[in-house]
Amino acid sequence: MTSWQQSLYFLKLKRTMTKALDFTKIIKKYKGKWIALTEDEKKVISSGKSAKETLEKAKKEGLENPILFKVPISVLPYIGGNSLVK
Repeated sequence: MTSWQQSLYFLKLKRTMTKALDFTKIIKKYKGKWIALTEDEKKVISSGKSAKETLEKAKKEGLENPILFKVPISVLPYIGGNSLVK
């Protein structure tokens, strides 16, 4: 692979990589609820106690295929590895 092909590859790779989103405010506001997010995951369209309720509300707002996400009640840090590796 030539250097310009490598540069092109890394540019394409950079475009496909997404930036990590900060859900801190969402977790505080919607703790324990289901939420419907826009495709870019930047805006909450609806929320509810169940996925079905949340989806119905999102459809009323005009979003046919939202991203549904159950917001955890608490966020715990994860430090670990694969327990299957011996």
